[in-house]
Amino acid sequence: MKTIAHLCLLALCLSLMACRNNQPGQRLAKASRENKNGWIYVHLEGSPADIGYQHGYLLSDDIDTTIQAVSYLLAHDTQKDWNFYRSCARDFLWPRLDREYKDEINGIVEGLQAQHKNYDSLDITALNAVEELAFYYVPSLMEQAKAGSGNNKAPGNCSAFIATGSYTKDGKIVIGHNNWTEYIMGQHWNVIADIVPAKGNHILMDCMPGFIHSGDDFLITNNGLLITETTITQFKGFDTTAIPEFMRARKAAQYSNSIDDVVRIFTTGNNGGYANDWLIGDTKTNEVAKLELGLKHYRVWRSKDTAIIGSNFPSDEQLIKDETTFNVNDPTTSPNGRKLRMEQLVLDLKGKLDIGTAQTLEADHFDATQGKQASNKCVVCGHIDEDAKGCSEWDLAPYYPMGAVQGKVTTAALAGKMQLWAHMGHPCGQDFIGETFYKAHPEYAWQSKYLKNMRAYPWTLFSAK
Repeated sequence: MKTIAHLCLLALCLSLMACRNNQPGQRLAKASRENKNGWIYVHLEGSPADIGYQHGYLLSDDIDTTIQAVSYLLAHDTQKDWNFYRSCARDFLWPRLDREYKDEINGIVEGLQAQHKNYDSLDITALNAVEELAFYYVPSLMEQAKAGSGNNKAPGNCSAFIATGSYTKDGKIVIGHNNWTEYIMGQHWNVIADIVPAKGNHILMDCMPGFIHSGDDFLITNNGLLITETTITQFKGFDTTAIPEFMRARKAAQYSNSIDDVVRIFTTGNNGGYANDWLIGDTKTNEVAKLELGLKHYRVWRSKDTAIIGSNFPSDEQLIKDETTFNVNDPTTSPNGRKLRMEQLVLDLKGKLDIGTAQTLEADHFDATQGKQASNKCVVCGHIDEDAKGCSEWDLAPYYPMGAVQGKVTTAALAGKMQLWAHMGHPCGQDFIGETFYKAHPEYAWQSKYLKNMRAYPWTLFSAK
């Protein structure tokens, strides 16, 4: 009897110890959160499940409001409700994720539920795939129903560059990026995630709450890789049987050790979703590259002495012909207008590119198509909400609230210390004030439920722990 009693007591103690070890405090011990100049900095560390739990727990309110705003926007713009996107996650996204990323997403869900937020793995998977589902898969369905109806749906997000050699002040890599998107969504692209996974690279990146990848994209790793991108606008194509773009993006960041690794991971199992021009730098070799990745075609350019720009234009003739409706000969479009200006800027700044000039470049307001300062779709720091012509190449009506919502820059020297500069809000420093905007443009008042103001904050230095 005494032995049985001792065994029962021992079992009870072990059970209590196990419960204690699974308490939030234990799983959050290596994690932290800090709000800074419009950004949320989070440090996440450990196994995939623990990184996910930390993410979901520390950002629970932010993930909640992000899903509300994103689902509201997509229901209006794509005529598909959130259940449609959840069904996509169930039917062809979740089955193709690696186990560690399923564990991380399940960890996010567990952290959310610990904070009394009722979401599941399908919600978080759909959120991560928002770009490839809404702007690639849905248009592919439209094309199946009626040829041409999916035109101009692939987004034109971001202005970016990467430079090295004689183009930079110290001869080392400099990289910059500003994120163009709908303000109702872009206001939530406000996380700096410092991720130390149990396996793979230490990553410092910007992202939206709930994302396991950057998404817009801008990141550095502890083994010297720098990665960003701009989307290929007016792209058409999607393969539901292949690997989701968001997982390939995270995997490339976490497991690449070279430019070749990045290219290999992105092109293996490519589903065509979120087709991009990826700008990649390796500080170990001082080489930079551009991977233009469609669905049927891809091409790589690389050099140790160049400046490569991105403003949503494709470059490969075969890809343009087979996979886009992009007009390379129309100088008035946003991609071509910004391309012209950025080509001028990197030449004007040749030998001078550093943190200061990179920040200035990403905030530029000169319209090269008109030869004057402006605030419209053709400037690097875009303001379609001030453009009377709108942006027909993305099916955006005049004054649609979309443009540059934030910016990031870094150098090889800073990246070596796992540091980057980030600017929340228009890189030019201009605020978006909802009350003023909706009075002038009541046709967009439907967005006021989730889009109030988008303030511009100072450039801020972030360092990984």
